[in-house]
Order: sequence, then C-alpha cells, then structure tokens
Amino acid sequence: MSTLGGLQKLSLLLNLPAMSLASKIILHSPVKDERRLAAFVEQCLADGVSLLAIVGPGCTELEETIDWLVTGDGGNPGRFLCTTSHPDEPFDDVLNMAHTWELERGNLVQEVRL
Repeated sequence: MSTLGGLQKLSLLLNLPAMSLASKIILHSPVKDERRLAAFVEQCLADGVSLLAIVGPGCTELEETIDWLVTGDGGNPGRFLCTTSHPDEPFDDVLNMAHTWELERGNLVQEVRL
C-alpha cells in the first residue's frame, strides 16, 4: 500500500488479514474477481465507509450490483453505503469529488482494484 497526495492505492487482497478501509473509496471497474466483491462490500459496511465512488467501464452496473449487496431483501434498514458511479468522467474529477465529500472525515481517499 502506498500513499500519494492523500490518495491510497491498494490492490485489495481479501484473503490477507483484515485491514481497515478509508472512509472514502474509489473502486475501479470492472472487477477482475467477482468472488471478492461481496466480502469487500461487507468490509466497507463494517469499517463505516461513507462513500464508494465507482469509475471505469461498467461502473453503473457495478454500482447497482453493490446496492443490491448492501440492501439485500431490505430486512435490515441499518445497512447503508453511499455509492456513486461515474461513467465517462475523468478520474481527477471523481478524485476531487471524493476529497471534498464529508470534509470532517479528512481528505484521505483509498483507490481499490478487486
């Protein structure tokens, strides 16, 4: 894991010991290993991630999939994760949006590829 200008780059390996996620995440689409997605979403919920911004090809569909993983059958209204998708938006614009999201949580943004 490396940090550069408030942006953490991380290739998430969920078979390693649990690590705490930043409160603001940019997830790259497409996901290379779909088996990791559900565990990643659960980790986001457990770690209190406030923003999951999704970029890249198929980001809109990936956002919908993640929303379904979060809400499930709707039986647990306490499960919430703010997701956004950014088709055709420059990465720097998405990064800027994430930096300014909930400034009281700091400006650390974690970049994730699954």
